[in-house]
Amino acid sequence: MNKDEATVIAIDGGGSKTRGIIKKANEILFTIEAGSTRIGAVGVGESTERVLNMVRDLCSKSSIDSSEVDAVVVGLAGVWLEEEKQRSTLLLKTLARNSKITINDIMITSDAEIALEGVLGGKNGIALIAGTGTITLGKINAKEVVRCGGWGIELDDEGSGAWIGREGLTAIVRAVDGRSKPTRLFDMLAERYPMVKKDRPRTIVSAYSERIFEYHSLTPMVMKCAEDGDEVCYSIIETSAQHLVDGLLAVRRQFKSSKDIVELACMGGMIENDTLLSRLLYQKLESEKSLNVVKPYGSALDGAVSLAFKLLNDFE
Repeated sequence: MNKDEATVIAIDGGGSKTRGIIKKANEILFTIEAGSTRIGAVGVGESTERVLNMVRDLCSKSSIDSSEVDAVVVGLAGVWLEEEKQRSTLLLKTLARNSKITINDIMITSDAEIALEGVLGGKNGIALIAGTGTITLGKINAKEVVRCGGWGIELDDEGSGAWIGREGLTAIVRAVDGRSKPTRLFDMLAERYPMVKKDRPRTIVSAYSERIFEYHSLTPMVMKCAEDGDEVCYSIIETSAQHLVDGLLAVRRQFKSSKDIVELACMGGMIENDTLLSRLLYQKLESEKSLNVVKPYGSALDGAVSLAFKLLNDFE
């Protein structure tokens, strides 16, 4: 089936938000955005329900019956193992059947894998994806993909948005205890979230426990403090950039030839814009002669659409 005939739905389920599109031939009929579908944050049941609601809404808003959708490709944060993909797929199919929604053909995979497909345009190379979480993927050939990171903030995710926010909180409490220098970040946190009281610093714990804020919601504040010259926050951002480079080099070493120049494309809310983090990252990459930094060929949603057409062609 070629692109001029198929109707596909592509969903990019990230750690903090989920985006979806429905595309008929080369025309995008409708786009939609919702909250996180990361299984580690909302659970597999809630994750698949949110995905199904997006499928339903995309069809409804574009006046397309679900039976007319040829393929659905979903990339979910926190899904990597084959059994995780199968579990989400089976649950989604069951929920769809119970809701009388037709799913003709579906692929559920990692959000990192659809991003890899999109950012490299299907070519070999390395993709750095830095958002709420972070992961570096290397496509060595059609059958071999290697990775570094993507363990989740509970274990790792060094350099990610969530990591920066967590490090910011750690810096605040260290300063409160007298273990390190004070940071303007504490003032910004208290100004943004009235539940946090500077004269009662333990309110930070209760505010976090009650989900008044999450790690990644503090990242813009850490960035702002760093840009304004806060020494503590600047050090966090500089360390974040180095963690991202370390992940890139770990993946680069898995390519067969150390002499070949490998294309590198970077994407994600943390580094797509002109931020202190992106400037420090690209500055560090200038000395890495085995990497050629290129602009992303497309987005994660583009990657999901591409995989949808591959899915249809394989099915045929």
